[in-house]
Parts: sequence; C-alpha cells; structure tokens
Amino acid sequence: MTATLNRKDDGYRGIWCMNQPSGDEYVYKYSGGLGTYCAKHQPFAVYSEDANKTFFCYGGTSRDDYLSLQHMVSYYDHATGLVPRPTLLLDKQTEDAHDNPVIALDEDGYVWIFSTAHGTSRPSYIHRSSQPYDIERFERVPATRMESGVRVPFENFSYMQVWTLPGNGFGAFLTHYNDPAIRTSFFIRSSDGVNWSEWQRLAAIEQGHYQISAAHGGVVASAFNFHPADKTPGLNWRTNLYYMQSADLGQTWQSASGETLTCPLTAVENAALVHDYRAQGLNVYLKDIRFDAMGRPILLYLTSGGYEAGPENSPRVWTTARWDGAAWVIEPAMESDSNYDMGSLYIEGDGIWRIIAPTETGPQPFNPGGEVAMWLTQDHGTTWNRVAQLTAGSPYNHTYVRRPVNAHPDLYGLWADGHARQPSPSRLYICDQQGQVRMLPETMTQDAERPA
Repeated sequence: MTATLNRKDDGYRGIWCMNQPSGDEYVYKYSGGLGTYCAKHQPFAVYSEDANKTFFCYGGTSRDDYLSLQHMVSYYDHATGLVPRPTLLLDKQTEDAHDNPVIALDEDGYVWIFSTAHGTSRPSYIHRSSQPYDIERFERVPATRMESGVRVPFENFSYMQVWTLPGNGFGAFLTHYNDPAIRTSFFIRSSDGVNWSEWQRLAAIEQGHYQISAAHGGVVASAFNFHPADKTPGLNWRTNLYYMQSADLGQTWQSASGETLTCPLTAVENAALVHDYRAQGLNVYLKDIRFDAMGRPILLYLTSGGYEAGPENSPRVWTTARWDGAAWVIEPAMESDSNYDMGSLYIEGDGIWRIIAPTETGPQPFNPGGEVAMWLTQDHGTTWNRVAQLTAGSPYNHTYVRRPVNAHPDLYGLWADGHARQPSPSRLYICDQQGQVRMLPETMTQDAERPA
C-alpha cells in the first residue's frame, strides 16, 4: 500500500507525461506538462472565504525525475500574497497523469484529496486534513460504498469529479471500467466522505464515455460524449454531446428540458442528446460546464475532424452550447491547434462570459497547449473578443488552465507548462482576473514565498 508521506517539498514542479507515440513530427497523441490534467478531473482548486485562501492540488514530481507522479497540496494566501512549501501527500507510483488528484473542502473547512486511478490496475485513495484549513498533515480515510446492501471498500475510481453540496456532504461523478461498458459513467454521494452510497450507472452507450460535471444551487450535472462501437480503438473516437442533471441528489435524472431519463442510458439516440456530432463526422472534446444567473447550463467543448495531432484534423473549434429555456443554442467561439488545448469558462455577475485557455500557437504547434489568452463575450457566446494574451515567447506550451471553485479575482486560473514533444521540467502558474500571470517558485529557501 502506498504510504501517506505528509512531507514538505522545496518547490513547485509539475509532472511531464505523454500518451500514445504517433511516429510523426508531433511525437505523441498528446504530451507535456500535465500537472493539472485532465478535463475529466475536477476541481484542482477551491477558494475559501473563511480562510481567505485558495487551496489547490496538482500532479507533481521530484526534482530529479520529471516522470514520477507525486500528489501535491498547497494554497495561495490572499492576505499575504504568499504560497507555502507544498505538501507531498503521496507518491502514486506511476508515470501516468491520469492518476492526478482532485480537491474539495467540506463545510467545516477540512481539505479532502481524492487520488484517482487510471482503470483498475492501481488503487485510489481518499485523504482528509487533520485540521480545518490546514495542509500540514493528512490522514487516509477508510472509505466504503454500498453494493447490493453490503459495504465494500471504495478504493477504485477513475476521472473523479467531486463537489461539496451544502448540507448534503459530497456528490461525485466518476468512471469505472468494464462495468458494463469499457468506460461507464457513475454518480455517487456521501454525507461524510467516509460512507458512500451505492454508485449509480448514468450512461453505458456502446464503448462508453468521457464526462465532465458541475454542481450549482442543489443541481448536479454531467455532460458527456460516447465512444462508438464501430471504431478501434474506441477511446480515440468520441462524438456526440449529451447533458443530464439531477435536483434530488441523484435519485432521478432529467434532460435540460426536464424530461425524465432512465439510467443507465444505453441508446445513442436519447433525450439527453444535445447535438448529433457523429452525423457530421466530428470528435467532441469536453472542457467545462457553467450555469447562468437563471441556473441554465452552458457547456464548453471543442470539435475536430479526428484524434491525430497536426493540421489535417483542423479546424479545432471551441464551441458553447447554452440552454435558453426551450432549446440548445450552439455557437462557435474560437479555434486552436490541438484537441487537448484545455481552458475554463467563467460566467460572471455582470453578464460577461470569459474563457482563459491556451488558444494561441505555442512553441510546439499542434501539440497540447500553447500561449494562454483571455476571451470575453457579452452576447451569450455569439461573438467573442480576445482581450488579452497572458503568455508570450514561452519555451514550452502552457496546458490545462483550471478554474477554482468560487474563484477569487486574485487567483482565477491555475495551470502548468512543459515541452510538448520531449520530457522536460514543468512549472506551475496562476493568473488573476485581469490576466496577470505569476509562476509558483520552483525552488524555495523560505517557508513561504511570493510567486514571481
């Protein structure tokens, strides 16, 4: 069993990771600094008003090894502008960034870290901080879930997305393999983080799904694509866009229009379908879900002609799908050059929508990430304007910009960089709402330091 380390590290370093060698100039299907990977892991950061800190986690690595995944926890202190030495929670004993952690804060201020697995070959772990609003020490949680009326260990989950539900503990979306689809989507909940419900199969269409999720005002929601059965390997093909939500902690599920869904969904054509992208021959890469002031969902995703890196599968179009109360309104936003360019959507109180993402060409074109830009729309996604380029002249591509839960204007995004075609060091970055970027210190000589 992997040991809980609770050690202080001497700086912020992200993991470098690759997936599927491609045998061409792009080297891999995707690769780079993946400390905040992937879109199906949420959240990586949470702002606490009570503590006036943004707590965050990431996939880190040792100073001497770019490829060994370590689960790291830290915070940004908004009162002082400092970050402490990060806490090394555990060595996940893999080079796979699919095992990156995610974070949650419960209503008492305890920090929870959910250490995911990629499939069933490695275990998953849950830890809780020993004290509220504190990262000095974590304790492993002996979590269980119900299965056919019996409690069994809750020790394997992939693509974990966990949300604090005021008054109701946690709700989580996850993937379990070959149960029955290759990637089956689930929902599970817990009042205390220790005793979890029986997990509920949401969708198992053909070869399965990738999903992203969100929680808003008592509603939990999932958007997902599916892997067609006639494609090999299925994971490289992902198409169609679906959406489902629940207002009763997962007891019942509905489409955006309110039509009741029978879970698990197993038919390609069903009431949760937002748009049939398979008919257009397009892949769908999910990015984010937000809700407008009326509680209506907005989905952010990217479409492309195929899974391989390079210009042949362009255009890669960032797109929003907005439920207007009667129908889904689908609007293209901007283009970038990789399926794995990943950013976050912000819906702000003044009616502005904001995207922060690596949409600009980076030093390794057509590989994941690039230079980070900020885009705004004031007409519900009909027209977008690039208002700032946050990074330029970078040696490595910037990847996977993540939005904190309850994001504070001083820490609006968190991401990493890394060479997208060969192993390299990876640094961690934060930005504020106006687009000022700071790098977390790679090497620390003090207990707390200011990002550069």
